[in-house]
Amino acid sequence: MHILDKIISNFKNNKSLYIGEKITMAEHMIQSAMLAEKAKSNNDIVCSCLLHDYGHFIIEDPDKLVKNKKDGEHERIGYEYLKKFFNKEIVEPIKYHVIAKRYLAREIKYFNFLSEASKTSLKLQGGPLNNKKSKEFEKKDYFNNSILVRKFDEAAKKTDMKMKSIDDYKSLLKSKLI
Repeated sequence: MHILDKIISNFKNNKSLYIGEKITMAEHMIQSAMLAEKAKSNNDIVCSCLLHDYGHFIIEDPDKLVKNKKDGEHERIGYEYLKKFFNKEIVEPIKYHVIAKRYLAREIKYFNFLSEASKTSLKLQGGPLNNKKSKEFEKKDYFNNSILVRKFDEAAKKTDMKMKSIDDYKSLLKSKLI
């Protein structure tokens, strides 16, 4: 199966709820991409948003990990898988979207904006970054794009949003394959 067909199949066939939320993982990722589009982000950011949680499709049972108080490292798993098919502009923000949450969660306003599920996963992911790690993260090449993806990620948990289909993103995905 071609990677594009596999990605589309995973979006269509995975009906698992996004951990602790009231939407599916696929809906969450599509909403992230839609929010990036609405903000007139470039296509690399839209594609990163669309695929940012793809690692959850690869992990056997993400909900079980959370129940057992374990971090599944979905960002690393998704990055390692997708880097064979997409360039760094797409996959680096995916790799760093969790550390971006940890970075942003240092600010109380952002922390309070997090959903309860996101606060739970934040704990499992190591909590807010300390100053040293924050400074290191700020030096990463894809720091700004990772922060953008993270902000769209956190806002993409609405149950009353008119949704696009993964098919609407097929040409974008195809255009970004290496």
